[in-house]
Amino acid sequence: MPDSAGPVTELASQYVSQVTNDLEHNLKEQERIAAEIAALQEQLTTLQHDHAILLSMRQALGITAPTGSVVVPSPREKSGGTRGTEAKKPGAAKAPAARPAPAGTGAKKPARKKTTKTVKTAATKATSEPARPTLVELVRRHLAEQNEPRSAAEVTEALGRAHPERGVQTKVVRATLENLVARNGAHRTKQGSSVFYSVPGETAERAATDAAAEPAEGTGTGT
Repeated sequence: MPDSAGPVTELASQYVSQVTNDLEHNLKEQERIAAEIAALQEQLTTLQHDHAILLSMRQALGITAPTGSVVVPSPREKSGGTRGTEAKKPGAAKAPAARPAPAGTGAKKPARKKTTKTVKTAATKATSEPARPTLVELVRRHLAEQNEPRSAAEVTEALGRAHPERGVQTKVVRATLENLVARNGAHRTKQGSSVFYSVPGETAERAATDAAAEPAEGTGTGT
């Protein structure tokens, strides 16, 4: 019995090591996929924002939706009386089409001036709206402004106060931080069971420069 206990114990330790490694790999994959989902969600939010601007510009231009402007012609009618009336009076059918032509020519000139002014207003409004930063940029910028490493919960709390409309969640922030670590955009340190994050010196300087330049760009666009 003592001789057989040695191989069993060694096999059990191998299983424990394999399971531990698989669990760690599984967690890293979950964090990576969560970071990709967060990045895709940011892109979707930006596209939806641009879509709303384009819709407002189209409405200002007076352009109707392509599906609404399609008119299905019906040249043939089953009713014999209607067909006979159109065949007997070809001139009467042409008259309604000829009448709006001269009146429409004179009415288009003031409409063009109004449309041009509306287009300029809509374009100015669209360009004056500042670009919305992504969650990755916000997280990196916040870490660059700190003098010491921060945990995911601390970063989430700070971003939640600064940007309450975004509904920042700790799980998404942690995934974003892990994504930055995987891309060498941030450092991760452990203190006991707690994990803290910071950014390298060059990344911090770049984020600080971007943060300082952003208000200046917003002011220039507004004027």
